[in-house]
Amino acid sequence: MNLTLIGMPAAGKSTIGVILAKTLGMHFVDTDILIQEKEGELLQNIIDKKGNDYFKQVEEKVLCGMDVRDTVISTGGSAIYYPSAMEHLKKDGLIIYIDVEFEEIERRLDNISTRGITLAKGETLKDLYNKRVPLYEKYADLTLKSEAGMTVEECIDAIVKALRISGKLK
Repeated sequence: MNLTLIGMPAAGKSTIGVILAKTLGMHFVDTDILIQEKEGELLQNIIDKKGNDYFKQVEEKVLCGMDVRDTVISTGGSAIYYPSAMEHLKKDGLIIYIDVEFEEIERRLDNISTRGITLAKGETLKDLYNKRVPLYEKYADLTLKSEAGMTVEECIDAIVKALRISGKLK
C-alpha cells in the first residue's frame, strides 16, 4: 500500500513524507524531484521557460506513470488537477491531505517566485488556495489538520494514529 500526500506548497508534504516513510519502514518518492530529474531543470525554470501548461503535462505524465509499492509519495500542490492521476494514486493506496491554514502557508512561502508554483497570470496565492482546497478535500481518504506550531513528529504521530484507527495500519 502507498500513502500519497497532497496539499498546498509549504504544507510540509516532503518533510513529513521522508520521516513518515522512515517511521513506517516504507520507501519515499517526491514527484517534484522526479519532474526535475526528467526535465533536467528546476521546477521554476521549467515553468519560466516552457510555461504552466507544459509543466502540467509533464506533472500529469509523471503522476500517472507512478508504479511503486509500499511507498510514501509526496506530490506537487497541483497534483489534484489531474483526475486520472488521482485515480491512479488512489487505486494503489491512500491519499492523505496535509491541511494547513492559509495564513500559515503564506508565512512559510517566502520564496513563492522561485518555488515552482503554477500561478495563472493575475492569480494570487489566496486565489490558488481557495481553488485547490475543495479538490484536496474531494480526493482525501484521510485529512491531517496541521495546526500552527505542530511539530513534524506530532503530524506523523497523528497520521499513524489515524491509519491505525482506520485499520489501514497495524
